[in-house]
Amino acid sequence: MSYLLDANVFMAANRLHYGMDFCPAFWEWLVHQGNTGAVFSIDKIADEIKGGQDNLSDWAHSSGQHLFRRTPPTLGPQFAQVSQWATSQQYTPAAITTFLQVADYYLVVHALAGGHTVVTHETPSNSRGRIKIPDACIGVDVSFMTPYQMLRIEKARFVLGGRA
Repeated sequence: MSYLLDANVFMAANRLHYGMDFCPAFWEWLVHQGNTGAVFSIDKIADEIKGGQDNLSDWAHSSGQHLFRRTPPTLGPQFAQVSQWATSQQYTPAAITTFLQVADYYLVVHALAGGHTVVTHETPSNSRGRIKIPDACIGVDVSFMTPYQMLRIEKARFVLGGRA
């Protein structure tokens, strides 16, 4: 199984549970998994992260070479499929326009094309005013889960080196 990470996974991890200053093992695990191709994200997500100009941005720039993949021109059919799904739903025109312009759209397209599981903190919603990643995933039959589910499935362990 391969996992495609949403920007909120990186941002929430850094701000909350896996801050780089006290849980470097999480970030090392991401880099290692990125090197194996099991965990990654896309260029549009990297752009969001790098826009922050903070320690996460610095990390993405220096350590994320294998984590953030470019969007190849061969994804045309998947772009069309996700776009068709979005425009055929009951979302507001503004919600559709916004979705088709942001990284979430690209993330779902990449997942659809590669059979990847999307990892996000977002949850499905019945809102007509915003297309959320899980709703788009459900609409085009792409798997999604939380970061905690991914970490458990992959048996990630962040163990302290020495005892106090």
